[in-house]
Amino acid sequence: MSGELPPQIQNQLAQIQQLQQQMQAVMTQKSQIEGLIRETDAALRELDKASDDAVIYKSVGELLFKADKPKLSEELKERKDMMDLRLKTMVKQEERIQSRFNQLQEQLKSSLGQMPAKGG
Repeated sequence: MSGELPPQIQNQLAQIQQLQQQMQAVMTQKSQIEGLIRETDAALRELDKASDDAVIYKSVGELLFKADKPKLSEELKERKDMMDLRLKTMVKQEERIQSRFNQLQEQLKSSLGQMPAKGG
């Protein structure tokens, strides 16, 4: 017995492995975006609690700059909207990959079911 799989099955296995890697990358990015959204939401809540005359600073890299509360609030809301959009894109991408994965898995099961049994 050579243990050699037909090229079609090898190809399907390679595609499944590639999809698993893509799914892992998408899930990592999605998790990072969700974390940034939580941080931005927390910053917006704290900013809303602050009085209008409160001194507020914005972090830019290693530096802190004095910031205007309404302007900073608007920046954070825009940033959150952008991240929400990116998250929706990641969710759709995740769904497409999962669908393709399921499709390939079924094809692989079918291909394996059609293989002649090896006697031993």
